[in-house]
Amino acid sequence: MHRFTITPERIRDGRVVFDRDESRHLARVLRLRSGDTVLAADGAGREYTVRLETVGDEATGTVLGVDTNEHESPVRITLFQSVPKGDKMESIVRASTELGVVRVVPVLTARTIVTLDTGRWRDRARRWQRVAKEAAKQCGRALVPPVDVPRPLGEALELGNDADLRLCLWEGARGVAAGQSEGEARLLGTTLAASLPLTLPGGSRIALLIGPEGGLALDEVEAARARGWAIVGVGPRVLRTETAGPAIVAVLQARFGDLGAQD
Repeated sequence: MHRFTITPERIRDGRVVFDRDESRHLARVLRLRSGDTVLAADGAGREYTVRLETVGDEATGTVLGVDTNEHESPVRITLFQSVPKGDKMESIVRASTELGVVRVVPVLTARTIVTLDTGRWRDRARRWQRVAKEAAKQCGRALVPPVDVPRPLGEALELGNDADLRLCLWEGARGVAAGQSEGEARLLGTTLAASLPLTLPGGSRIALLIGPEGGLALDEVEAARARGWAIVGVGPRVLRTETAGPAIVAVLQARFGDLGAQD
């Protein structure tokens, strides 16, 4: 059955009005007709079975049933991703959505290459949100993770205060190398595996911070540690910023979530 995404306010008195993008897709791409049945996820965890009534610029339908989508992880992971250059953020949002994150917070750091004014950052955030919506629809999620407008690192760190587990990925946590300062040595941290508890109760919140292409600056790592973030590394190899977030989210879902869980 074809799946579409709607917002909760588009459901009223047992009827659904699809937005123009979804209406265009079901009419012109899928060529659905009045009487066909589809699934409509409201982005907040509920999934509606809908019989189409009209198909046009704004398709409408009648709700036949409602169910709670069970495709959400028992742990709630928020990815704090330093904004990379180019279209890498789209790939990160797409993969992270498929892997079950509940929120993506783009972060501006000292080594962020891209510089835009506030209005253009909002435009970028709207584009990333559309990517999250399409990824959620493709992978069968009824929850669409919100993608924030990029914000400075200090504000992002404060957002993570209520997380049960806070992880800051940093290549300096791999070990002491020649030429590292005493400050860097104090911040070596530990490996990801050593920093993780054996279990986490269902509903636990995890915050994961990933740096930009050039990595987080030393004072940024110090700021994260001062706010209770664990500084962790992932072994002898340095991961690209577009690889690191999805890779660590996958590890966390395998350890505490539903990745690979039996039905």
